[in-house]
Amino acid sequence: MADGRGELQVLDDPDQVRSAVRAARRQGKRVGCVPTMGALHEGHLSLIRAARAECDFVVVTIFVNPTQFGPNEDFDKYPRPLEADLAACRKEGVDVVFHPAVEAMYPAGSKTFVEVEGLSTIWEGACRPGHFRGVATIVTKLLNVTEPDVAYFGQKDYQQQLLIRQMCRDLLLPVRIRVCPTVREPDGLAMSSRNAYLSPEERRSALALSQALFLARDRLAQGERDLPAIRQAMRDHLESQPNVRVDYVTICHPETLEELEEPLPRMVALVAARVNETRLIDNLLLET
Repeated sequence: MADGRGELQVLDDPDQVRSAVRAARRQGKRVGCVPTMGALHEGHLSLIRAARAECDFVVVTIFVNPTQFGPNEDFDKYPRPLEADLAACRKEGVDVVFHPAVEAMYPAGSKTFVEVEGLSTIWEGACRPGHFRGVATIVTKLLNVTEPDVAYFGQKDYQQQLLIRQMCRDLLLPVRIRVCPTVREPDGLAMSSRNAYLSPEERRSALALSQALFLARDRLAQGERDLPAIRQAMRDHLESQPNVRVDYVTICHPETLEELEEPLPRMVALVAARVNETRLIDNLLLET
């Protein structure tokens, strides 16, 4: 796409962001948005690079959203390395970073929330009640502020991207949701801002999540079709590792997330587990 990049603008006011985006549109620019909670890693950067390659004007949002955290979760300690994040955005040619205060996104007396029925209450939704209401609400607000042609999300948060796609369809939001592949460390661990919480020993245990997914892929490639047996083997592998407590292990329909008993040509395996106090998720698309 056309370059024409200027200095990175760091804005905290929704109206300023709208003005910047609309000015870009008047110049005929295609707008891409990458919503994040900051603590940017290579997974986030892959989304920014996709947006930079496909759009003329790129907005990255950095906002640790309080409404998607439960009362005993890690909102207060969630990493917030803003200066490093801004440096990464400058390096990648981002045009605007939107970094609002909580009060800007949730004005005093806010009473409106967005909820996607069905997908909000299974798997991650069952483990983290209210989480997806917070996600759907903040993504709606961020898309309303940034008004992008395309918004970029990672496959790593598989259920989240399904829910956001459903929400955009249902609310007739004029934005295309682009889902980019999970980025992994060389040893297979899915990149996550929460990986920073892991000690060296815990990080070794955390490899069990991706290993369980690859186990399912390999067994299917070898011709096995007994999905309950594959799920049990995945669980057994996770539970064999020190400090790992499983939340769920499943193989599902890739759009409805209904757990499957018989294989389909295309499926998704989902895992969630705690490594001591750090909760991690991962997934892998499977084909037969």
